[in-house]
Amino acid sequence: MAKVIVMPKLGLTMTEGTVSKWLKNEGDEVKEGEGLFEVETDKLTNTIEASASGTLLKIVAPEGSEVPCLKPVAVIGAPGEDYAALLGGEAEAAAKPQAEAAPAAATAPSAPARKPGERVLASPAAKKLAKEMGIDIALVPGTGPKGRITEEDVKNYKPAAPAAPEQPEEPKVKASPLAAKVAADIGVDISSVAAHGRVLAADILAAVSKGGAAPADEKPREEVVPMNGMRKAIARNMQNSHMTSPTVTFNLGIDMTELKRLRDQLKSGDVKVSYTDILVKVVAHALTEFPILNCSVEDNKIIYKHYVNMGVAVALDNGLVVPNVRDADKKTLTQISKEVKELADLAREGKLPMDALTGGTFTITNLGMFGIESFSPIINQPEVAILGVNTMQDKVVVVDGEICVRPIMNLSLTADHRVIDGSTAAQFLQRVKKLMENPALLLA
Repeated sequence: MAKVIVMPKLGLTMTEGTVSKWLKNEGDEVKEGEGLFEVETDKLTNTIEASASGTLLKIVAPEGSEVPCLKPVAVIGAPGEDYAALLGGEAEAAAKPQAEAAPAAATAPSAPARKPGERVLASPAAKKLAKEMGIDIALVPGTGPKGRITEEDVKNYKPAAPAAPEQPEEPKVKASPLAAKVAADIGVDISSVAAHGRVLAADILAAVSKGGAAPADEKPREEVVPMNGMRKAIARNMQNSHMTSPTVTFNLGIDMTELKRLRDQLKSGDVKVSYTDILVKVVAHALTEFPILNCSVEDNKIIYKHYVNMGVAVALDNGLVVPNVRDADKKTLTQISKEVKELADLAREGKLPMDALTGGTFTITNLGMFGIESFSPIINQPEVAILGVNTMQDKVVVVDGEICVRPIMNLSLTADHRVIDGSTAAQFLQRVKKLMENPALLLA
C-alpha cells in the first residue's frame, strides 16, 4: 500500500522546512532507512531517511519548496499503484494513469524534458535497438509505465528536423561606421548610448565621459538573491530580539596574563583547551552567583534557571548556529572543551541534533580571531544577556605603579535592561574579570 512521506517536525519550534535536495528520482527504488531527501530548516540541514520501502511514485515538493511540517512531500508505493486518493486534490494531474498519458507521448516525437544526467528508463531490447540504429535513447519519448522506453518507441522514433539557421538580427540601433568601431574598441554597448537619430562617435565618447554608457561585458550593478532558510531565520530572530529587548552593551578589559599561564600549563600536561573553553567555565561559574543574567522573561514574569546551558556561537558559510553546552556549571574544563569541539564539528557538518539548539540560558560569541576590539552582540532570545569576546592585544598598562606590557582582552556584555540594571551588569563583568585574572578562585 502506498505511503505518503511528510515533512518531518525536527524540533518543537520548527514549523516548516525547505526541500533542498532530492537524493532519489521519481521511479527509483527506495529502501527503508535509505537517505531520501535533504531538509533545510532555520537551524541546520538534515538528511531525511525513507520511512518505507518501494518505488518513489511521486515527488510532491520539488527542490526549493517550503513545506509546512507534516504536509506531503512524496509518495512511496508499488509500481503503478494509484495514490491520488492519498493526496486529495494536491496532485490530481500528476496522478493520472499512465494509459491516459501514453497516446500523447506516441503522437509527440519531440525529445522528452529530462534533466541532464537523469536516469533513462528503457527496456534492454530498446537500448540494444537504439544502439544499433545510432539513436541517443535519452531523446526518445517513452510510452511505457512511468515513461519507460519500449522497443516500439525506438522503432517509431523520428528525429526532429534541424532548426533553420538563425537569420542575423537587424541592428536595433543605427550608428555610423566610425561609432561602431569606437564602441567595439572600448567595449561599450552601443544600444545604451543616447543620441538624436544615428549614433555618432562623438555621442559614444560623450556618454562614456558622463558615465552614461557601460562596457558591454560589465556585470549587472545589482543582483537579487533570495534568502535561504537559515538566513531568513537569522533575520527574523535578530529583528525579534531588537524589538523585544531594550539593550545596553558594557565593555571591560581583562588582563589575560594568568589565563595565558594557565593555558600554557595545561598544554604542557597534554591538556589542550581554547580561551573559549575557559570562558565557558568562568562565565558559567559567575552566572551561578548572578542568576538574573541566566533567566528569561515571559508575560511579565521572570523565569530563573537553576542550571546553565551555555550557548557557543559557531559561524557557518551561510550563517551561524548556537549549540548549547548543557549544565556547563557542573562540568570540568576538559569536559567542556571536548563538548564544544564536538558541537562545532557537528554544526559545520550540518548534523547537529535539534535538542542541542534549544534550551540555552546564556550565549558567548567570539569575534576575537578577526581582530575585533569591541562590538554589541544581539541577545539570543529568550535569553536576557550575551557576552561578546574580542581580540587579545598587548597593551601598555600600569601595574602596582610600574609601566608594563600586558595581554588585554575586551569583553562586551549586552544585557536586557528590562530585568538587568546597569549596576548588576557591571558587577557581573567585574566578577568575570576577577575569575579570569585569578583562575585559582575557580577551585575555591
